[in-house]
Amino acid sequence: MKKEGPLENAISKSVVIKRDMGKYDDIINLEHHVSKNHKPMSIYDRSAQFAPFAALVGYDESIKEAGRVVDSKISLGNDKIEEISRNLALLYQNSNKMNEINITYFQKDKTKKGGEYVTISSTVKKIDPNEKVIVLNKKIKISFQDIVELTII
Repeated sequence: MKKEGPLENAISKSVVIKRDMGKYDDIINLEHHVSKNHKPMSIYDRSAQFAPFAALVGYDESIKEAGRVVDSKISLGNDKIEEISRNLALLYQNSNKMNEINITYFQKDKTKKGGEYVTISSTVKKIDPNEKVIVLNKKIKISFQDIVELTII
C-alpha cells in the first residue's frame, strides 16, 4: 500500500470536490432570476437588514445620562453675600435705567441632583424683592439664592 503525501492528498480532495460540483452544472451558468411580481429592493433597504440591532431601546441614552457630570451648589461666604446684596440694592434703586450686568448663577439640572454654573451678560428688566428674583431682558428669571457673582457694568 502506497502512502499518500500532502500533494496527492490535496489532489484527491479536489477531484472529489469537482465530482460533487457536477450535480450543480445544470444551474451554475444560469442568469440571475428577476421576479416579475416584486420590484427589486433598493440598496438602502438592503443595507438596513444588516444594521445593528438595539435590543435595549434607550440603554445608550441612559448610560450617557448617568455619566454626565453636574456641579454641586457652593455655599457663599458672608462677604460675598453682602456684595451681591449691595449690587442688587443699587440695581433696584436705579431700576428706571437699563443697567448692564455680568451675572454668574447656579442653574439646577432638570433630571439630576445638582446643576451647572452659567455666566451671562444682559440688561436688567426687573428686580422683584417679593419673589426674590432678578429678571433679565433675555427672559431669564434668576433667584437671588442662585446668584454667585453679580457685577454692574
